Amino acid sequence: AGSHIKSLNSHGIVAIRDREVNPLDLERVIDAAQAVPIPADQKVLHILPQEYVIDSQDGIKEPMGMSGVRLEAKVHLVTCASNAAMNIERCVQRCGLQVEDIILEQLASSYAVLTEDEKELGVCLVDVGGGTTDIAVFTQGAIRHTAVIPIAGDQVTNDIAMALRTPTEHANEIKIKYACALAQLARPDEIIKVPSVGDRPARQLSRQSLAEVVEPRYDELFSLIQAELRRSGFEDLVAAGIVFTGGSSKMEGAVELAEEIFHMPVRLAAPQGVTGMTELIKNPIYSTGIGLLLYGKKQAEFGSANKKQRTEPQRSGFMDKMKSWVKVNF
Repeated sequence: AGSHIKSLNSHGIVAIRDREVNPLDLERVIDAAQAVPIPADQKVLHILPQEYVIDSQDGIKEPMGMSGVRLEAKVHLVTCASNAAMNIERCVQRCGLQVEDIILEQLASSYAVLTEDEKELGVCLVDVGGGTTDIAVFTQGAIRHTAVIPIAGDQVTNDIAMALRTPTEHANEIKIKYACALAQLARPDEIIKVPSVGDRPARQLSRQSLAEVVEPRYDELFSLIQAELRRSGFEDLVAAGIVFTGGSSKMEGAVELAEEIFHMPVRLAAPQGVTGMTELIKNPIYSTGIGLLLYGKKQAEFGSANKKQRTEPQRSGFMDKMKSWVKVNF
């Protein structure tokens, strides 16, 4: 995640060589779709197929084995800063581990919190973390738009620290225990204890006053999300509404405030599809972590299936390789 993440929609077109789509055709059309100029300091993180078009037939999800003359792929490209990816890899390697893959944060979270029905109908996933708020829009079962907003929980903590004149560490604790994103939900007779800076004695403050500090920041964040959704052109296509996840999304009043701003259904999502320690991990803060596990499981199953196919007896492996080489080069 981070403000260095960029994304765009692209497409590629190739001729179907044997009038029937085979794996080589899919590789060629994906290569054609990713042939777009990107800055030298960026690298491609994901090539996410949205749909395929064979001749004039669109909306195809699985083109393998279909007949036609021309194959077109519409994809969503995600790029990231090469140095940022390298720093993550080095950090993990210094812990004595090896990096299998790198995945976009909101894409990982989507594996843990979104249902297939929501992706098909149209949904906007908003992962509100500490440093960034990550957005992913799905329609017709495919990812259509991704974006990053550099405002999230850390900015709320800083606002509390500045307004209440308390150290950042205590401000974060106050945010987690007592903060409310909608002032009308906090009663003025609820009193909280606020530590002061240095040796000064702690002060008392009403919870409603704290909510009046927090609400403007969440209002600003949700307005920026709405502006990004409108700019993308998908605001009217997310019939399933908004799905919030991430540690900073579970604040009391956040869902109610979001519904007032977006005027569409909003739900708070925790990880699904896992067993064991369910009470502990059913928390929006773990959505990305659980999503990474589910993504890794899916990739491992996909790799095992490919390995099984490769180990099946081949009547003429050398001739098949020769045919593939001839198709690519002639």
